[in-house]
Amino acid sequence: MLFLNDIHKFNIFAMLDDFDLNLLIVFRTLMEERSVTRAGIRLGRTQSAVSNSLRRLRSKLDDPLFIRSRNGLVPTPVSERIAPEIVNILAKTEEVVRARSIFNPASSTHHVSIGAPDRLSLPIMQPLLARIMKAAPSMSVSVRTADREYAIELLEAREIDIGVGWFDDLPGNYRMSEAFTEDLVCLTAKAHPITKKRDNPVSVDEILTYRHVVVTSGGRKRAAFDSLLERIGLRRDAYATLSNFALVPEMLRNSNLVGVFTRRTAQYYATTFDLAVTPLPLDIAPITHKIVWQTRFDNDGMHRWVRNQIAEVCSGAEFAKQGR
Repeated sequence: MLFLNDIHKFNIFAMLDDFDLNLLIVFRTLMEERSVTRAGIRLGRTQSAVSNSLRRLRSKLDDPLFIRSRNGLVPTPVSERIAPEIVNILAKTEEVVRARSIFNPASSTHHVSIGAPDRLSLPIMQPLLARIMKAAPSMSVSVRTADREYAIELLEAREIDIGVGWFDDLPGNYRMSEAFTEDLVCLTAKAHPITKKRDNPVSVDEILTYRHVVVTSGGRKRAAFDSLLERIGLRRDAYATLSNFALVPEMLRNSNLVGVFTRRTAQYYATTFDLAVTPLPLDIAPITHKIVWQTRFDNDGMHRWVRNQIAEVCSGAEFAKQGR
């Protein structure tokens, strides 16, 4: 420990209450240069500034530290004794500072947990996981099905690190960046009555004459479309509320039920399960998906790298094709 042999003399714990660690940098430079002038040149400081720092060090440590001679500064026995510990302290400090911002995905063994609604599993999470596996093969990832309020709850409880999706309002201790914007469409059986009006987008009033299949996370009964309807004083009749899309294709294919989902999700299920996609009216606002995290992770290297991977997946060419 720093100054262990001299702790009785310096009372280190009291001293560190207002100790300026920059003084240790001055001390190390003086030990190497043995000259106030040369130390000032290396540190980019004036000679008087270095002399003032040395004066403060002498006061703190109650020792002259350096004695002037014909050949420059000569360290006292105390300086020679504490010099190796100071070099070690500064090396550890520099290592900690570098570690704050440097992240090497190729060697990382970090774990990251991401919360996202089920509708983003295929268009976002699938390519994201493949991307992380390739760039950071020793990392591990968990994906929690979580949307909006539930995602915020999980972030608050520190059960996930990053949330992706559509959010109404965020607490003050959060940051966000936009991922992508996507419109809502109807997903139905190909023989559904509203598919006959594909040339003219079906009206909201007509959509609401049918019962709906709703997919929402965390046991909530309201999805993004419900919030948009609420803003114009409307609501829909939910026949079934599900936490994922597993049952959606069969429920829609053999009934007149309606699903209102984001375009990429609906397009995937329409293509895979022989369903139909019908546009919604233009006055139904598109959904802007966001990447959300707590401010305390702003400068975390791993966290920032994962956020960048999500953003790059969302802006990639392959993802753009899914929305056509």
